[in-house]
Amino acid sequence: VQLVESGGGVVQPGGSLRLSCATSGLTFSRYDMNWYRRAPGKERELVARITAPGPDSAAHYLDSVKGRFTISRDIAKASVYLQMNSLQFEDTAEYVCNAQWPGWYENQYWGQGTQVTVSS
Repeated sequence: VQLVESGGGVVQPGGSLRLSCATSGLTFSRYDMNWYRRAPGKERELVARITAPGPDSAAHYLDSVKGRFTISRDIAKASVYLQMNSLQFEDTAEYVCNAQWPGWYENQYWGQGTQVTVSS
């Protein structure tokens, strides 16, 4: 199983970035997909989640990113995305993609992370 993130970089405050996470080796449509981030000196936090496709599928966001970030998934490409708009200094962190089988904690996979730096 592989999760490969891309799209990180350096952006000015107010700018936008789109992160991508391409997966392989797992049944993508069965997993909840998550974006976490970890800033220096801080705990890892869940930024956004999109649950497995189905009638109850939904997206959930960290309060501080609601209205600015959008998570989406492409089943055909086995990929998940995080569109980040109106970026703020506080969004600077390493962003990591995670695949989590609903209700089965041990069945999860992690990407290697991609750095997002918001700097003027």
